[in-house]
Amino acid sequence: MRELVGCVIAMLTAAALPHAQDRSVLIEDLTWTEVRDAIAGGKTTAIYYAGSIEQNGPGLALGKHLFLAHYVAQRIAERLGNALVYPTMPFAPTGDPLKKTGHMRFAGSVNVSEDTFGAVARDVALSALSAGFTNVLLMGDHGGGQKTLETVAKTMDQEWAPKGVHIYYIGDVYYKEKEQMRAYAAEHKVAVDQHAGYDDTSEVMFIDRDAKWVRKEKLLKDTGASGVTGDQTVATVEIGRMSVDNKINDAIAQIRSLMK
Repeated sequence: MRELVGCVIAMLTAAALPHAQDRSVLIEDLTWTEVRDAIAGGKTTAIYYAGSIEQNGPGLALGKHLFLAHYVAQRIAERLGNALVYPTMPFAPTGDPLKKTGHMRFAGSVNVSEDTFGAVARDVALSALSAGFTNVLLMGDHGGGQKTLETVAKTMDQEWAPKGVHIYYIGDVYYKEKEQMRAYAAEHKVAVDQHAGYDDTSEVMFIDRDAKWVRKEKLLKDTGASGVTGDQTVATVEIGRMSVDNKINDAIAQIRSLMK
């Protein structure tokens, strides 16, 4: 009897204290059997989110898009309830490394070609389909590569839709949020955030809980010479919260409209 009571208590305790990996939506946190069981249990949507490693002026870390993609993807998956997130793609098209165009004029930036970028997205999507996911969502936090992701999704969806499987490009997480950012800038008379300005900087401030990625004393307003095209000096955590929420809400709305 005492042994039976002990077993019951142990079972109740285990149920009340779920393991950390049970709460994670990140593929990299899970074992293969946990992914298999999660898919069988209804998590049949896979998220592939690309970031970028590129200069953002002297006051904002190179991993801006990587950090945001990793954060936003998790929030989207949690809101959807039926999704898991594949590892964040850190690289995107950012310029010519030989001619040193675009962001490649600045040290630390990393470029991959549009062809490579598209091939990686396609191969990860195929890996997700192989695992048993029936919906794959492609999205990106960086402007470069957006059209490539759209093309990959459309091409793959044409092939796989007859089999009951879909690959969608979620462009609103980037383009619609940019429209909202420009509207905010116009309303508040702020320099439009073309690159690493108030919007981007605010978003990183919001998710930078350990104060690792923003050098506040080096934030500036510029027209491109420093790598910044916009005004980082007016960035705030509150603006960042609004912008990140916009990304999440815009993505969720588009996803639900496509998957209804």
